[in-house]
Amino acid sequence: MQKIAQTIAAEIGAKAEQVAAAVALLDGGATVPFIARYRKEATGGLDDTQLRTLEVRLTYLRELEERRAAILASIDEQGKLTDELRAQIEVADSKARLEDLYLPYKPKRRTRAQIAREAGLEPLAQGLLDDPARTPLEFAAEFVDADKGVADAAAALDGARAILIERWGEDAALIGELRAWLDDVGQIRSRVVEGKEAEGAKYRDYFDHVEPLKTIPSHRLLALFRARREGIVSLDLDPGGDAEAGHAQGAARVAAHAGIAARGRPADAWLLESARLAWKVKLHMHLMLDLFGQARERAEDEAIRVFGDNLKDLLLAAPAGPRAVLGLDPGLRTGVKAAVVDRTGKLVDTATLYPHAPQNRWDESIQQLRLLCARHAVELVAIGNGTASRETDKLAGELIRRHPELRLQKLVVSEAGASVYSASELAAREFPDLDVSLRGAVSIARRLQDPLAELVKIEPKSIGVGQYQHDVDQYRLARALDARVEDCVNAVGVYVNTASAPLLARVAGLSAAVAENIVRFRDEHGPFRTRRELLKVPRLGEKTFEQCAGFLRIADGDEPLDASAVHPEAYPVVERIVKHCGREVKQLIGDGGFLRGLKAEQFTDDKFGLPTVRDILRELEKPGRDPRPEFRTARFADGVEDLKDLTPGMVLEGVVSNVAAFGAFVDIGVHQDGLVHVSALANRFVKDPREVVKAGDVVKVKVLEVDIPRKRIALTMRLDDGPEARPPRRDPARPRDERPRGDGRRDARPPRQDRPAAAAAGNALAEAFARARKGG
Repeated sequence: MQKIAQTIAAEIGAKAEQVAAAVALLDGGATVPFIARYRKEATGGLDDTQLRTLEVRLTYLRELEERRAAILASIDEQGKLTDELRAQIEVADSKARLEDLYLPYKPKRRTRAQIAREAGLEPLAQGLLDDPARTPLEFAAEFVDADKGVADAAAALDGARAILIERWGEDAALIGELRAWLDDVGQIRSRVVEGKEAEGAKYRDYFDHVEPLKTIPSHRLLALFRARREGIVSLDLDPGGDAEAGHAQGAARVAAHAGIAARGRPADAWLLESARLAWKVKLHMHLMLDLFGQARERAEDEAIRVFGDNLKDLLLAAPAGPRAVLGLDPGLRTGVKAAVVDRTGKLVDTATLYPHAPQNRWDESIQQLRLLCARHAVELVAIGNGTASRETDKLAGELIRRHPELRLQKLVVSEAGASVYSASELAAREFPDLDVSLRGAVSIARRLQDPLAELVKIEPKSIGVGQYQHDVDQYRLARALDARVEDCVNAVGVYVNTASAPLLARVAGLSAAVAENIVRFRDEHGPFRTRRELLKVPRLGEKTFEQCAGFLRIADGDEPLDASAVHPEAYPVVERIVKHCGREVKQLIGDGGFLRGLKAEQFTDDKFGLPTVRDILRELEKPGRDPRPEFRTARFADGVEDLKDLTPGMVLEGVVSNVAAFGAFVDIGVHQDGLVHVSALANRFVKDPREVVKAGDVVKVKVLEVDIPRKRIALTMRLDDGPEARPPRRDPARPRDERPRGDGRRDARPPRQDRPAAAAAGNALAEAFARARKGG
C-alpha cells in the first residue's frame, strides 16, 4: 500500500501520508464529498478533484498489483521465474509493461514456432543467428526429417524463421523500445474504403488524412475510430511521414536488437528478411493495436472529462427559483404540450395547443395560454428548444405583447433528456395518469426552476452535453458522470423535506432504497424537524447518517444549524463559539462582521482543527449558501428563426449549449447550434474553451459563415472579426510544422527529428533491407 500511496501522491501533488489517510477513509466506506468537506484534517485538505483522481488511480493500481501477483505465480508454476525476471516484473509500472514481460510465458495455442521447435528446428534458427557465415540452405539440409514434418530445406528454414519471429515478437525489451519509438513518430493514416464515398460523405475530411498519433485531438481520433467502425475508412499507423522508409527503419531496429548486420555473409539476407517479417507481420500489427488502444483510452479520458465538465456546468446553472412556470414542449402536427408547475414544482394544470400548421389555431392558443397564466400566477414561460421551438417562442412573444398585465418573461431552455424522463419508470410513478407527451412539458418547466433537482432524474449520458459519448467505454462514462452529479448535488446541498427521491439518492452515503425510505417516512410522519430524526428512517444507520447529514438541510426546523452545511458532529464547536461570544446561535448566524473578527484558533481541539473551524465560521456567516450563479436569460433576435435568416456579420445573443475541446456550440434560436471555434473565443490564445465559456452561459456572437447544405454555422465571440476571419480549416496535406495554431500564428518549430539512437540503429540497415528485398 505504501508503494501505491507514493505513486498517487506524486500524481496529484500531495504527500503519501495524505493519500494513505484518504485511502483508509474510502476503504472504510466514506464518500468523496464527505471526505473533501468534513475530513480535511485527516487528508491535509485534499479537494474533491484530487480525491476523484485518487479514487480512479487507486482502482487501477490495485488491479495492477493483483495482475503482477498473478503473473509471478503463473511463471513460478512453470518453473521459469528467475531472479532477474522477478525484479523486472516487480518494477513494471504499467499493465502494458507487465503484459510485455508475461508474453513469452502466457499459455497459448500451438503456434508455427512451437511446431517448429517440436520438429527440432531451434538449433537451425539459433545457428544461423550465431554464425551468419553459414549458408542457409546447406545448413538447413541437416534438419530435413519427413517423420517430423520437415520435408525439405526450404520447410526447415520456414520453421526456423517462425521461431525467430516469435522470439523477437515476445522480447519485452524490444517491444518496449519499438513502442516508445512508434509512439513518438507514428502517424495515423485514414483512407476511404472504395465505394463508400457517398455513404460516408460526413467523414469526407478523413478520406485521405494523416496526423501524428501523439498529438491528434481526442475528438478527431474518436471520429476516425467511428468512421472505421462504420466501414467508411481504414486506419493504419505509419512509422513517420514516409511510410516505406519508416517500415524499413522499424525492421532495422529489430535487426539491430538481434545483432544482425549486412556484411555480405551467406545468411545475412535471410536474417534481414526474417527481421523485416518480424516487424511487418507481427510487431508492427501488435504495436499498432496497442498504441491505438492507448490513444483511444486517452481520447476517451478527454471526452469523458469534457462531458463531465459540461454536465457540471449544466447542473450548476442558475436556478430561477420558486416561481410558477409554464412549460411548453413544442410540436407542429402533434401540437404544443403545456404544463404549469407552481412555486414548489407541483404540477397544477396541463393543456395541448395547436397554434401551428396544419391546424393554425393561433388566437385560440394565445387565449388558452392567457387563461393558464392568469389562473396560476405564472411568472416564467419555459420553451423547449426542439422542433417548432422558434414558432412556439413567437407564440409566447405574442402572448406577452398582447397581455402585458401578466408580466411574463419567456426563455428557451434545453430539452435534452426530457423525452427520456417522460418515458421513464420514475415519471410513470410520479404521473401515472398523465400522458407521456405532457410529462416532457413538466420536465421543461421544472428544469428552469431548479436544473439540478430536475436533471438528476435523467441518466447523465442522456442529457447530451458530451462529444462522442456513444463511442467511449460506457461503464467508465457512467462512473465518471455519476461522480460529477454526486459532487454537484453535495456542493449545493439538499432540503430533505422537499427533495425528490432521485435527488436524495445523489446525496453522499444515501442509496436509492434509503432515499425512497426517507420520502416514504416524510409522507407518513410529516416534515423532519431535526437532522437526528433521520435516524428513525429504516436502513438509515449511524454510518449512513455520518456521511449524509452535513449535506441535508432542514429549513425552519428546531435546530438552526440544521439549515446549514455544519455537520452535526461539529455542533459542539459552535457551542464553544456561542459560549465564548455570549450570544445565541440565531444571533450569530449571518452576522458576517462579528464572525470575521473571531479567531478560529480559539475553538480548535483534538478532533476539529483549523480547516474545519474556518469552514464553520464561513458557513455561519452565510448558512446554506448556494454556489450557483444568479439567474439570467438570453434574448433571441426577432425574425431570426431559420438558417436562411442568418447572414455573415449579424451579432446575436445565444446560450452556450455544449463545450468541446475544439470550441463551444451556441444556440442562437435557429434549430441548429453554431460553433465558435476555440480560436474565435477570445482575443488571446485559448488552450481550453472552458477557460472562457461553459454550458448555460449567455453570450454575444457574430455570424461568420452559414453552410445551409451541411447545416453548419461558424460564429465568433470576437465581435470585431469580419467574415474573412473564419476559423482555420486544417489541410490534411499540410506538413505538421506548418499547421495553424489557435492564435493564428505558425508553429515555428522545425520538423521533429528521430532520436540519435534511432538514426544509428537504422539508416545503414534500412539500405541493407532494401537490397535484401531485391535479392542482393
